[in-house]
Amino acid sequence: MSTEYTRKVVEASMLAAGRSLSLAEIAQLFDPVDRPDNDQLRMVLREIGDSLEDRGVELRETAQGFRVQVRREVSENVARLWPERPPRYSRALLETLSIIAYRQPITRGEIENIRGVQVNPNIIKTLSERNWIRVVGHREVPGRPELLGTTRDFLDYFGLKALEELPPLADLKSLEELDPQLALPELAALDVAPAANDDAAALNAPEQPEDPGQPDEPSEPAQSGQPQQTE
Repeated sequence: MSTEYTRKVVEASMLAAGRSLSLAEIAQLFDPVDRPDNDQLRMVLREIGDSLEDRGVELRETAQGFRVQVRREVSENVARLWPERPPRYSRALLETLSIIAYRQPITRGEIENIRGVQVNPNIIKTLSERNWIRVVGHREVPGRPELLGTTRDFLDYFGLKALEELPPLADLKSLEELDPQLALPELAALDVAPAANDDAAALNAPEQPEDPGQPDEPSEPAQSGQPQQTE
């Protein structure tokens, strides 16, 4: 099988899939007798990436493989194809996700100590249902609280290969800056900026609920140092 035909198949699969494809998944598109190996596939993917250098889409390697996505600079225009407004996540949810991403593994109690308010159970539920966080163990203290960490789906959505690619907290003002995939109807847009800052005071800044379907935490941290109750 020619390299040109292999490139066409791989390029078409990237455009048709609408998600990240692993090398193994791409290889399965070919008959066993003509199946390219991983080195050949990576060479083809590099060629595809180079060919998209000046285009409106780009090839991005993520934790779960490779995907073609809309470039950030044109995503706002392309998003007009879907006039319905995608769901928005509250600032509290995004702050919680930021804390887990940068401080993992971390317990719910430790998250509450950082934010100064009690974590709404719906936030953990939503992040778990999105498969962005999971239980990675238990803290060896009384009660053995669950340790939370991010998943490969989290990395994939934000276009990251590994946690080491997360930018320094001092350089990050919003999770959206991690360049997530263009938000389609099935992918909620992260258009509310979290206070992803190493300064606990910034994390505890007053907030207003932005998603009426998901209650938010109270806006003021507990004066006693204990988490407040959710509303």
